[in-house]
Amino acid sequence: MFDTPKPSAKTLVSVRGLKMYFPIHTGILRRHTGDVKAVDDVSFDILEGETLGLVGESGCGKSTCGRALIRLYDITDGSIMIDGVDVGQMEQDALRPLRPKMQMVFQDPQASLNPRLTVAEIIGEPLVEHTQLTKPERLKRIYELMDAVGLNRRFANRYPHEFSGGQRQRIGIARALALNPRFIVCDEPIAALDVSIQAQVVNLLEELQDRMGLTYLFISHDLSMVRHIADRVAVMYLGKMVELAPRDALYDAPLHPYTEALLSAVPEPDPSLESSRQRIILKGDVPSPANPPKGCNFCTRCPKVMPICREVEPAFRELHPGRFVACHLYDETQQTPTAGRTGGVEAQSTPVQQGENG
Repeated sequence: MFDTPKPSAKTLVSVRGLKMYFPIHTGILRRHTGDVKAVDDVSFDILEGETLGLVGESGCGKSTCGRALIRLYDITDGSIMIDGVDVGQMEQDALRPLRPKMQMVFQDPQASLNPRLTVAEIIGEPLVEHTQLTKPERLKRIYELMDAVGLNRRFANRYPHEFSGGQRQRIGIARALALNPRFIVCDEPIAALDVSIQAQVVNLLEELQDRMGLTYLFISHDLSMVRHIADRVAVMYLGKMVELAPRDALYDAPLHPYTEALLSAVPEPDPSLESSRQRIILKGDVPSPANPPKGCNFCTRCPKVMPICREVEPAFRELHPGRFVACHLYDETQQTPTAGRTGGVEAQSTPVQQGENG
């Protein structure tokens, strides 16, 4: 049903039915009266050595999904297979030996680094916790990591506040690499950086991936940067995955109306193209994840909404090889356009033709 790995590629991370609900307690007795469905029944695979981009507007569940993947949260339901081991329901104590395989680069380098520790202590902390290296061996490894991310060894005894944002993010990347992980979740690693520094950090991540064979989940709301770094792209809306496709196919011909709207907001560097660009403006606000709409989560804002969208939740299924979408526009029984849909009957006579026409 989901991603079919290439014959030469191994599936490193396999997620099925992942749910991450946060309970809502109200009243004097703090009764459990509901849940915030931050991630609601999400399934996907990440192949070894690839970068999967995860995009969507703020509050859609991207960061929660990434943190749940490496078990910074105890998940509500589902399975998470990392290198053949199901870590989804493991106790935290049992996860400890597996931590070196999966690491995370956080969004805000200022907040994710301990201000009371030096750079050497920050990078060396995972080595103290998970290895039996002697102090000279740790220092040698710390220097190797600083070299790998482009930090001067003379900075080893400085504190985080003495560095720029880009340098602090390099410290965070070095810390993530300390235990030779196979899978790294990059949670908007460039969002807090100046534009001039963003390209340096992304190029560093790509260089490290090529050199060390790393696998990334790259979470971002910067669609232009995701297009640059990702091999495949997944789109989330209100806790659910609405589209998953190879990068070029998704950017050239998005299938889901939400993906179309997101990509229409990306500015064109060419002034002549920018002047002719057609924006898709979504009306209304994003519904609350504590009370999502019936049927499709996107039905309250979708410009192509149909009656079935308000009643039946669309299945996340493979429409073309490697292309997954959750939208009733591509149901086999949906052959004719209805009010609110664009295009003629001839242009939408089959699901394949609908996909080709975006």
